Amino acid sequence: MPSASVRMYGELNDFLPPGWRQEAIAYTFQGTPAVKDVIESLGVPHVEVELVLLNGESVDLAARLGLGDRLAVYPKFESLDVTGLLAVRREPLRRIAFLLDGHLGKLARYLRLLGFDAAHANGFPDEELVAAASREERIVLTRDRALLKRSVVTHGYWVRSTDPIEQAREVVRRFDLAGHVRPFTRCLVCGGPLAPVAKEEVVERIPPRVAAWRDDYLRCTGCGKLYWEGTHHPRLRATVDRILEGSAVSGPG
Repeated sequence: MPSASVRMYGELNDFLPPGWRQEAIAYTFQGTPAVKDVIESLGVPHVEVELVLLNGESVDLAARLGLGDRLAVYPKFESLDVTGLLAVRREPLRRIAFLLDGHLGKLARYLRLLGFDAAHANGFPDEELVAAASREERIVLTRDRALLKRSVVTHGYWVRSTDPIEQAREVVRRFDLAGHVRPFTRCLVCGGPLAPVAKEEVVERIPPRVAAWRDDYLRCTGCGKLYWEGTHHPRLRATVDRILEGSAVSGPG
């Protein structure tokens, strides 16, 4: 059978068995498989790939592999500007918005705490989840590698950690979000934007002990939940600081 050399770089090696990591893999195949099929047959979801070099030239995922070819596959570049080389994804996302699968509820809450649009698809079948992500132009976040291999998914990330705080750090690092953080600007329940509301409009919903001393309130424009800076605020602020530890300084909030 014909064979080619395939090498994964950076964190793409997380998807490979230990013996294949950081090594050129002798990949055998039949016909002329598409680069996307080759990459995903090795366990790497196509949405994790930023740059593909076939015999030294940048190609898209539809390119075909041939006998003796050399395929180099790279993840997102954090420190190098390779915009002029990219052929994998031609349509960048127009906004930062996420769709998380049902197992990432705590991560969704933390991303909302940081001020990001994070929808939680709890109980959604996979078909509905990926369709919604495509329709709403959202980045899919999941622990399910197979979900990210669906061709309709154009932007996504396989969350490595099982700890919600570390998961949030991963997402901030992966998508370079530290400069976009706006804590306490979204509802922790539904993710809707928060807007100031006059105390008089919602006074019947405010506990008397709070209304006696506080005049500033926010209301979710989605579900209507009411927010104010109470005794829980220092704990939430500390959570934001833990997530952003080692990152650039966060925005207002």
